Amino acid sequence: QVQLVESGGGLVQAGGSLRLSCAASGLSFNRYTMAWFRQAPGKEREFVAVIRWSGDITDYADSVKGRFTISRDNAKNTVSLQMNSLKPEDTADYYCAARLYGGSRPTVDDMANWGKGTLVTVSS
Repeated sequence: QVQLVESGGGLVQAGGSLRLSCAASGLSFNRYTMAWFRQAPGKEREFVAVIRWSGDITDYADSVKGRFTISRDNAKNTVSLQMNSLKPEDTADYYCAARLYGGSRPTVDDMANWGKGTLVTVSS
């Protein structure tokens, strides 16, 4: 059974940094495109960042480009999201998601597997 477990969320001051991690199990990790999405209360879940299964392509939402960096460690079956220069509008539940041989610009419906999320709160 595929399992994705996020960690690293918490409370941080605006301008600060957090690093989220997602531990994957039950899948051939190096065959899966991995992505981060987020959802604020009352809002639709939105794309944040993606790294292709091959590791050679990444993409980001315009709202986080230049501030967030996605990476993967296939030896550890983990994907990370380094978040710098955090803003209050980054406050949301952050979800790790996976799709076998997925593309580089996924939608929510593209993703086959989801973690349960980790909460990031950025205070002003």
